[in-house]
Amino acid sequence: MPSESLDVVEYVVEQFHGVRGLSNIGLKSVPTEYVQPLEERLDAMKIVYDESIPIIDVSNWDDPAVAAAICAASRKYGFFQIINHEIPDDELEKLQAAAHRFFEQPTEEKIKYKKDPLGKGSTAKMGTSFSPYKEKVMEWKDYIGLQCSLRDPTAGADWPPICRNEALDFQKKVVQGLARKLYDVLLKGLNMMNGYDESLESVLMAFISVTFNYYPYCPNPELTVAVGRHSDASALTVLLQDDVGGLYVRAPDGESWIHVPPMRGALVINIGDVLQLLSNGRYKSIEHKVVANPSKNRLSVAMFLNPDLNQVVGPLREAMEDGEKPLYREIVFMDYMKHFFGKGLDGKATIEWLKI
Repeated sequence: MPSESLDVVEYVVEQFHGVRGLSNIGLKSVPTEYVQPLEERLDAMKIVYDESIPIIDVSNWDDPAVAAAICAASRKYGFFQIINHEIPDDELEKLQAAAHRFFEQPTEEKIKYKKDPLGKGSTAKMGTSFSPYKEKVMEWKDYIGLQCSLRDPTAGADWPPICRNEALDFQKKVVQGLARKLYDVLLKGLNMMNGYDESLESVLMAFISVTFNYYPYCPNPELTVAVGRHSDASALTVLLQDDVGGLYVRAPDGESWIHVPPMRGALVINIGDVLQLLSNGRYKSIEHKVVANPSKNRLSVAMFLNPDLNQVVGPLREAMEDGEKPLYREIVFMDYMKHFFGKGLDGKATIEWLKI
């Protein structure tokens, strides 16, 4: 199907072929619907090569140096990679293989999980771009979000069978081990010396989304983005990259970009808006973006740890010093999510909206 005669939104969104279908028809150039303005493209002159986000060995969580490194990275970069985190490499590879199996299915299978525009229906929601009908320019990606409440005994029941077990296994390993350890360190870094306990579950990880992101190869990656610049709305995000690369994080100078190179077995951890909010700005949710690749398909798996949708979130008084004033107003998390998803990605505009 030649691109000149293609109604892109109809083909990609309504007929549900996604960007994968668009890539597979042999386009010679990116459709205008995906051509980003110059200021939103990745400027090669602004990539810094002499700086990287920290890589932290967490094989010994009792080592004070590990806690210090995690908290320092969360304050300066908002991102870090962890190695030796006890989730075996072969299990992560099985998770990636399951995600590939899902996206390689024919359209008539994947359309069963098409995202409802109002967010209703299945807890497995597949879509393309970020918000195709609300953003000015579309993103070069397809995704499926697998959502559940942490205490729901039926979690995963309506997820695609082709990847359900692997996604549930990953979720359980993160929630039952890694996330609790990370939160324990981060809360103690805010002088909450009791660290993480179950009373904080509704604020930090009551609502979970395991999201498979698929970025097909792109004829003109320099003209578009796979994911626009944004910070995550979550409290904490755990990301598994494949070996292709393409994730860039805003440098501390606020202008440059740092590439996050893939490492076999490593997990990328980043602070979300909610944790910046709870910490009254001490921990930073940082802008990041993803670029497409001209010859390789890229896949990532992101696990978003969120508050309960009905939870009120705001600066934690236990984390603030005497006389310190809150920098942000409180908000019900569901309202925050509605504002975040009610527009295209636009950097850190959503959390800036809450500033007092």
